[in-house]
Amino acid sequence: MTYKSDIEIAQESTMQPISKIAEQVGISQDFIEQYGPYKAKIDYNYLETVKDKPDAKLILVTAITPTPAGEGKTTTTVGLADGLRKIGKNAVVALREPSLGPVFGVKGGAAGGGYAQVVPMEDINLHFTGDMHAIGAANNLLAAMLDNHIFQGNALGVDTRRIVWRRCVDMNDRQLRNVTDGLGGRVNGVPREDGFDITVASEVMAVLCLSKDITDLKERCARIIVGYTREEEPITAGMLKAEGAMAALLKDALKPNLVQTLEGTPAFIHGGPFANIAHGCNSIMATRMAMKLGDYAITEAGFGGDLGAEKFFDIKCRMAGLTPNAVVVVATVRALKHHGGVAKADLGTENLAALEKGLPNLLQHVENMTQVFGLPCVVAINRFPTDSEAELQLIEEKCKALGVNVALSEVWGKGGEGGAALAQEVVRLCDQPNSFTQSYGTELSITQKLEAIATKVYRADGVELTAGAKKQAAQLEGLGFGNLPICMAKTQYSFSDDQKLLGAPRGFKITVRNLKVSAGAGFIVALTGDIMTMPGLPKVPSAERIDVDETGKISGLF
Repeated sequence: MTYKSDIEIAQESTMQPISKIAEQVGISQDFIEQYGPYKAKIDYNYLETVKDKPDAKLILVTAITPTPAGEGKTTTTVGLADGLRKIGKNAVVALREPSLGPVFGVKGGAAGGGYAQVVPMEDINLHFTGDMHAIGAANNLLAAMLDNHIFQGNALGVDTRRIVWRRCVDMNDRQLRNVTDGLGGRVNGVPREDGFDITVASEVMAVLCLSKDITDLKERCARIIVGYTREEEPITAGMLKAEGAMAALLKDALKPNLVQTLEGTPAFIHGGPFANIAHGCNSIMATRMAMKLGDYAITEAGFGGDLGAEKFFDIKCRMAGLTPNAVVVVATVRALKHHGGVAKADLGTENLAALEKGLPNLLQHVENMTQVFGLPCVVAINRFPTDSEAELQLIEEKCKALGVNVALSEVWGKGGEGGAALAQEVVRLCDQPNSFTQSYGTELSITQKLEAIATKVYRADGVELTAGAKKQAAQLEGLGFGNLPICMAKTQYSFSDDQKLLGAPRGFKITVRNLKVSAGAGFIVALTGDIMTMPGLPKVPSAERIDVDETGKISGLF
């Protein structure tokens, strides 16, 4: 059997015209804005025409704590949607847009894999419909207007030592983390320390993903805090009169993007905040469209359940008034053995002892879904040829002890057919009542909310705030931001804030070193460990493998 790469499978597929995909779910041509034959934006005003339609069942796909072995969360999400259609259900999928940083850095492509992909794969992974560029432009317009205001006399009294708004670029570039700008004499600006975040960590990205419409978008942009005065009063984008121009740059980016899976399932791909440094979910608008167009809406949240899923429940569902019906936790035998201490090179060898040692990671994620958030759950084992029957049986036994079923997922090699068993279990779970709840109430203090996430979700002994973070918490509560939800910025590789602690560690505390309000997005970002908002490229970046031939055909994109 000849092995084909993800991009080769995608390039050999026959796509349907995107107008037919839209027609299939009842979107009239009046609301479709095509970007070539296979991708389109859907006007957000379409939601008003279907507001009386019942909502679909909402299924979240999350995963165990990520490992170098890979888990296949997006692949499973796409395969589940195709699997639901295989068993006669009307399913629509909603995913995040990939960032160029990971595409050219560690991950390569991020549109699923094998025969469970969204297409056109190259477009989705690269510039797509320009949303990322629009977000970067709006972010940097605000930065330019802020620095221009200071240069032109600083009527608002901005303290240049207390500017919190950074520029952004959608690329992993450690060189830009900390810069000094405004050099070269008076006409070239006011010298100050500055820096860049990756675009997906920009608050503008979060604002776009959490906005309900263009008016909400503009109001959220106006609330963004860019800095403080010497009296520690916040300076907002609204005070700089920037929100109108920002919204003008974002008006088309706000429209969800419609594409398709390899099997023709409609897929919305819109917004892409990272889950380790941002809130990790696609846009509310795309999720709402998926819920109005299908009977089952499948979405995912970034990284493991302690990050993306927690933020999906505690931030996105809270703000959008969503109640999920079921959760899928994706795992692999290989990844669980990695959590049990096995080196990557040895993961293909049966090792029940290591698997048993790594299983607590999966079981803690499952318990979080069922006990902390009150939702029915299924474990999807993304099957590899090296998985032994004894290993698969051990996972099934441990999960059944928690009252949770296991479904083998073979969507990478078989597409929707390989996700039919998982789809049947998801349908069964969606018909069950649930007691969905968040992990904390917003009426709690900032410290109490941090404690709730750390102890309930991570199973830490508590949180420790640095002296600076304690002062920031008091200031934020004094400014009236104490009732906002928390967005934890934490390593994705561990339940703790130390990425070396694998499995389900105990006896640790989470150290919060910085608290920052994202007033436009409507949450407080808590920075823990050595997490950074601008990643760097690895020693051998994926960019070294990516090429394009004389016909324009791209290769090496995973």
